Amino acid sequence: MNPATVSSLLALNRRFYQDFGASFAATRRRLQPGVRRILQHIPGAGCWFDLGCGGGRLACQWIGEGRQGLYLGLDFSPVLLAEAQAAVSALPPTPGLEVRFELADLSQPGWATALEGHLPAGARWDGALAFAVLHHLPGWELRQRVMQQVHDLLPVGGRFIHSEWQFQHSPRLLGRRLPWSRLGLEETDLEEGDTLLDWRHALPGQPQKVGLRYVHLFSREELARLANESGFTILEEFESDGKEGRLALYQVWLRQGPEERNHRFAQINTESTLK
Repeated sequence: MNPATVSSLLALNRRFYQDFGASFAATRRRLQPGVRRILQHIPGAGCWFDLGCGGGRLACQWIGEGRQGLYLGLDFSPVLLAEAQAAVSALPPTPGLEVRFELADLSQPGWATALEGHLPAGARWDGALAFAVLHHLPGWELRQRVMQQVHDLLPVGGRFIHSEWQFQHSPRLLGRRLPWSRLGLEETDLEEGDTLLDWRHALPGQPQKVGLRYVHLFSREELARLANESGFTILEEFESDGKEGRLALYQVWLRQGPEERNHRFAQINTESTLK
C-alpha cells in the first residue's frame, strides 16, 4: 500500500474518533464476552499495557476484579482517553493497583515511548492487549512494524492477546460496506480484506449521524504470517461476540526467544526450499 493511501485511511479513522468519540464510547459500556473469557486466564497480578483502550471499560473491570500491579491504557483519541479517566476516577482505588492512561498513536514510529517510566523498578511487562485495534491499521508494513515493536517490549514468554473483527459473519455489518470511490480510491489502491464501513448512532435527543471507518478483514493465514514475522507463536484462538458468537477472532500469542525465532525462520526457509 502506498504511503498516500495509508495516510488517507489513518486520517479517516482519526476524524471518526474525533467526531464520534462520545457516541462511540456510549456503545461500549459492556465488555464483550470474548474479553471476559480472556480475563479468566490472565493472572490477578502483573503489569499489562492495553493498546486502543478506548473509553476505559476494561480498565474499570480491571479495578472491579481487584487486580494488582499496573494497567496502562494507550489510545490515540483524547476524547476516549478523557472518557476512560473519568470512568476510572469515579471508582474507589484498589490498593496495590496502578491504573494509568497515555496518549499514543500506533501509526507513529515513536508510540512506544508512552510506556517509558511507568514500570516499577525491577518489573517487566507481563503482556499486551489489543482488542479490536489492529484491523484499523492500514497496510501490511505498518501492522508488521507495530507487532515488531510490541514483541520488543515484551520479555521472552510474554503474551500478546488481541481480537479482530470477523464481520463476514455479520449480515448487518456486511450491509454497511461502501465502495472505495466514496473516498476517491480504487480497489487497486487497497489490500485484500480492506473494507470501508459506515457507522450510525445517535445520542439521546440527537439525530442520527453517519461516520466512515477503515477496517481490515484478517484471514487466519495472514495473522499466522504476521505472528511468525514478528517473533510470536500462536498459542490458542477462539471466536466470540455478536449474535452468532463469531463477530471477533481472539488469539493469544507467545513472545519467542532468539533461539526459537531463528529455528522457526530456518524451518520456514527449509520448507520453502523443498517446495
